[in-house]
Amino acid sequence: MSATHLPLARRAPNLVGSVIDSSTSLLASQTHDIVRFAMGAPSDDLMPVRVFNQYYGESTPGKYTYGATDGEPELVEQVLALTQLQGIETSADRITITTGGMQGLDLACKLFVDPGDLVVVEGPTYTNGIATALSYGAEVLEAPLDENGLVVEELPELIARAGRTPKAIYTIPTFQNPSGATLSRARREQLLELAERWGSVIIDDDPYGLLRFEGGPVPGFTQIAPGHPLVFSVRTFSKILAPGLRVGWVDAPTELQQLLINAKQAMDTCTNVPAQHLVANFLKDGHLDTHLRWVKGLYQERKNAMRDSLRTHFGNGVRSTNPEGGFFLWLAFAGAYADIHTQKLFEPALRHGVACIPGPAFSTTGAFSDALRLCFATSSPERIDEGVVRLKRAADEMLEGIA
Repeated sequence: MSATHLPLARRAPNLVGSVIDSSTSLLASQTHDIVRFAMGAPSDDLMPVRVFNQYYGESTPGKYTYGATDGEPELVEQVLALTQLQGIETSADRITITTGGMQGLDLACKLFVDPGDLVVVEGPTYTNGIATALSYGAEVLEAPLDENGLVVEELPELIARAGRTPKAIYTIPTFQNPSGATLSRARREQLLELAERWGSVIIDDDPYGLLRFEGGPVPGFTQIAPGHPLVFSVRTFSKILAPGLRVGWVDAPTELQQLLINAKQAMDTCTNVPAQHLVANFLKDGHLDTHLRWVKGLYQERKNAMRDSLRTHFGNGVRSTNPEGGFFLWLAFAGAYADIHTQKLFEPALRHGVACIPGPAFSTTGAFSDALRLCFATSSPERIDEGVVRLKRAADEMLEGIA
């Protein structure tokens, strides 16, 4: 029996998946050398594996049994200490430990989004964020983005044209994925005002905020408006430590915690307990500050290396963002390369030995066909240069076919 004849739920066609996550399996199947600009992850050499292995070797009570759904008390305590260092006022009854940031996004949509609800997203935005909203039947409305993040000033007109207010506004305010842009303080304040006017929840997804390597900090929503009832904050250790840990947390209004627990119990009962213990010990023993100082310097070096390499090999044929932190550059082809469709570039680039994510993956409308997301965090400066050389070969090959 084919899937089309199975009694699928009405939501099933909205389970669109993730181009980014699918690239992991695709890359694993390749037998030739590939420079990996696709996945947003630190390279293995930038993960504190030695310290992790020490913790995994330790035997502690309750390490391999079921844990509390809202999180291991030791980890909740360390998360509170971490947020306090950032000047964020919160409390244990606002914190729920999640299986990575993705579960935080899923919980937000599960709690707030009904089929047909309008959800505002940035254009471009994180593929998995769009996929999560769509899986709950949302109608996604893309709003423009510039070098200062979401163009909040245009939201009232967009909403007026839509004819209804959004149930939620999904934003990645700091070192945005995929653009690397950071939402200005003025726009954050304006977005809070609009959320209050419309009764919309701000889904505040910030995996990269601790990875600032240039410029001055911009206060987050939780610092500007502590305990705001319309701010649902999603955080993760995936980008600052290691994605395979699958440990994150949400900071949400106290009255939501039991609902979050109920929803999570219908998913996975509890987040991986050994991984929670590992992260709690890593934080408690003071490793995080040293680790962040180390990796931020390397990420800055790698970002600069990627921008230099793009300038050297493409000249005026590309434009790229210049983020002050995080993992990503957003590249747009220009000049002689302006006619390249990046969706069609993916396979030639892979054949030439470089993987990157085409711009249309970050939109529900197929926009950004001239753009690519490049992750600089995964590769050394030497590998970055090799990857850009391979990308140019693939682009030049496409140009010959277009001519």
